[in-house]
Amino acid sequence: MAAEELSNKRVIFKDYVTGYPKEEDMILTSATVPSKVPQGSTAVLLKNLYLSCDPYMRGRMSKPINHSYTDAFTPGSVIIGYGVSKVVDSGHPDFSPGDLVWGITGWEEYTLVTAPKGLTKIKYTDVPLSYYTGILGMPGLTAYVGFHEICSPKKGETVYVSAASGAVGQLVGQFAKLMGCYVVGSAGTKEKVGLLKTKFGFDDAFNYKEEEDLDAALKRCFPDGIDIYFENVGGKMLDAVLLNMRVHGRIAVCGLISQYNLTQREGIYNMTAIVTKRIKMQGFIEPDHKNLYPQFLEAVIQYIRDGKVVYVEDIAEGIEKAPSALIGLFTGRNVGKQVVLLGCD
Repeated sequence: MAAEELSNKRVIFKDYVTGYPKEEDMILTSATVPSKVPQGSTAVLLKNLYLSCDPYMRGRMSKPINHSYTDAFTPGSVIIGYGVSKVVDSGHPDFSPGDLVWGITGWEEYTLVTAPKGLTKIKYTDVPLSYYTGILGMPGLTAYVGFHEICSPKKGETVYVSAASGAVGQLVGQFAKLMGCYVVGSAGTKEKVGLLKTKFGFDDAFNYKEEEDLDAALKRCFPDGIDIYFENVGGKMLDAVLLNMRVHGRIAVCGLISQYNLTQREGIYNMTAIVTKRIKMQGFIEPDHKNLYPQFLEAVIQYIRDGKVVYVEDIAEGIEKAPSALIGLFTGRNVGKQVVLLGCD
């Protein structure tokens, strides 16, 4: 007897993008998916509850010219990214119907995952499930690893975080405060600067769009220099930071969002500071540090329960809103972690 078919709205990637992506680069379509996994397979059928919008996804929309740590999206296929899902049916011994999981899924209502080794069972449900797209998922582990492992922080050090109100930056600042560091962040609106100082506990913050001279802004905030820079932006911001780093400073390069949509990327002119100040500058990606997830999860879930960290989300409702939610990341429209809610049943 044939399996029942489930209606399945999906977001299809139209074609490779040059410059800023547009909503028209993603197409909403409808299809069907069987309600059961193929007999004898180890596949898992997921009902997607939340989809995560993340800046790294922009790189996957470009034609695959240079080698990257993620494959480019395939034109004509469903967009994929992190999400939170409920298992509908499973042929895999590690997953059962009703299990809640987070990991890579499709931008669609239902996804058949043929290789579910990348899915992680959700252990704690006393926090919002959407947190597993952010503070308890990839962005959270990124912030934790980048700050604690790459930056090797010490109490009393000075820390600067760019794109500080985003999914990763808001956590880096709070982790730094828990370490006893002096923390300054930058963001692109008055509202976000206010959040940094009043909700996330940053010692100071500034709107980079209102600063005519980024070097002067950093000297004002860090008269004695910066020990740790958590890099999310690149370009002119990185150039100014290099001038203001202290000797033996550390820079964790998480992202370079100011460069993602440029056809001609900006150069960096103050690289000699890396030598003269003996700066450690290291790029990193979260998948290389998955072994630290259990340690990270136990630490951060306790921070949340104790009220030591807070998290701000920007939630768009309905899969129809997914394209505009993703596009909004690159103009700073989101306030906090951008999430798309599909349904929570």
